[in-house]
Amino acid sequence: MRKGQVAVETLKILWMNWRDIKNPDAGGAELFTHEVAKRLAAQGHQVTLFTSEFPGSKREEIMDGVEVIRSGGKYTVYLNAKKHYRKVFSREDYDLVIDEINTRPFLTPKFVKKGIVIGLIHQLAREYWFYETPFPISYIGYHYLEKSWLRPYVTVPMVTVSESTRADLKELGFMKVYVVAQGLSVTPLPSLPEKEEKPTLIFIGRLRKAKLPDHAIKAYESVSREIPETRLWMVGDGYLFESLKNQAPSGVKFFGKVTNEVKLDLLKRAHLMLMPGIREGWGLVVTEPNAMGTPVIAYDVPGLRDSVRDDVTGRLVSSGDISGISREALDLIVDQKQREILAINALGWSKNFSWNRTAREFMEYMTSVIQDLPADTDSSNHN
Repeated sequence: MRKGQVAVETLKILWMNWRDIKNPDAGGAELFTHEVAKRLAAQGHQVTLFTSEFPGSKREEIMDGVEVIRSGGKYTVYLNAKKHYRKVFSREDYDLVIDEINTRPFLTPKFVKKGIVIGLIHQLAREYWFYETPFPISYIGYHYLEKSWLRPYVTVPMVTVSESTRADLKELGFMKVYVVAQGLSVTPLPSLPEKEEKPTLIFIGRLRKAKLPDHAIKAYESVSREIPETRLWMVGDGYLFESLKNQAPSGVKFFGKVTNEVKLDLLKRAHLMLMPGIREGWGLVVTEPNAMGTPVIAYDVPGLRDSVRDDVTGRLVSSGDISGISREALDLIVDQKQREILAINALGWSKNFSWNRTAREFMEYMTSVIQDLPADTDSSNHN
């Protein structure tokens, strides 16, 4: 394929990600990968996903038209990907190699010699190092590792899901960063649903330090002192589950990991969602409650400041300001009219997002990258 051609021919795509959608630890990044990859496959493109194994997984299978190859674990998948590429993939004529970066990249610019490398990153780790890794790894990761890992990608075309992450990458010297809209797996409600009789707050997310679930509980405590009938629903699992549950005050209910149907039902019935956290790529966990007619109160941090439109679809408060979350929650519980305005706006905002749109924008960028090659350059020789 050469410059000036309309890129509608079939592409051969190799996608590398540390997990796939069937992995028990899969999250928003894996959902993005699956939803985009299967749409590319449905358009006739040949997509191969190289990812890690997990207990009970198949080494190879076809999922929604995507060839999935699994090898290695959480930490060894990167080395296995390199070995497999040199042994097998290097002999195949891939047009594109998508390197999906979840803190640690596959470092494809160093060993992929055939096809165009495109990076995909949802968010930088940054503060995550201090919340989820012990010292001195946290210090080394924050100050050296992440920057070192990303350095080979500064000239590589990159895709991300928010302006916040684009700004982070630009700050590190990245030259080509394109933002695609995050998708949405649920159909927004046609109108605002009936809410619970009692004021009900909800938190959804993994119960781990970086998600700050304890901030949601502390904010709820302040709200319940003013409005005792208020309740808080904690939805999600994680290593903090038992400790949080044992220390939580009355009025807090822990649901653990639930089905998608249960999650959407809870979101539909809750009045407000509390979303503390240190950063997100975008915040799919914001768009989903919006689609159920539920506004979100969140910290003003990367990703969440993109998915929450302050005082339009929800409220933003300074990072770490637990009293700010409780203050906004109290205000919106009392002011039903204002809360419904935000809910209506949130519902309308959610209708802008779909995986079809995400896949279309992703494909448009891949096409533009291919067409930007010099006219006398074959894509198989570009890196």
